[in-house]
Amino acid sequence: MTEFSPTSVAIEKIFVHKNVSSALKLGQARGAAVVAAALKGLTIAEYTPRQIKKAVVGYGAADKNQIQHMMQVLLKLNGLPQSDAADALAAALCHAQTMRGLL
Repeated sequence: MTEFSPTSVAIEKIFVHKNVSSALKLGQARGAAVVAAALKGLTIAEYTPRQIKKAVVGYGAADKNQIQHMMQVLLKLNGLPQSDAADALAAALCHAQTMRGLL
């Protein structure tokens, strides 16, 4: 079996709406992910929430439930993924589609 070796990482661009405290925490977590990827020599690809939603739902203003549902359908999951997990899967799927030239 061939081992999968990624060369890039998909990361969602930060979107600040109302909760500045959440944005700061997200920025710290995002920064840690960027540093970890960079230390491994991985290329970082950034996508806006709207780009990710459009890639997986077909609608850039999709809500969390729609993303969860599409991840379950597209990835043939037995159950609905948690919201954060669905977002991460959606970012990865958006990146895969972009790398294949589908977007």
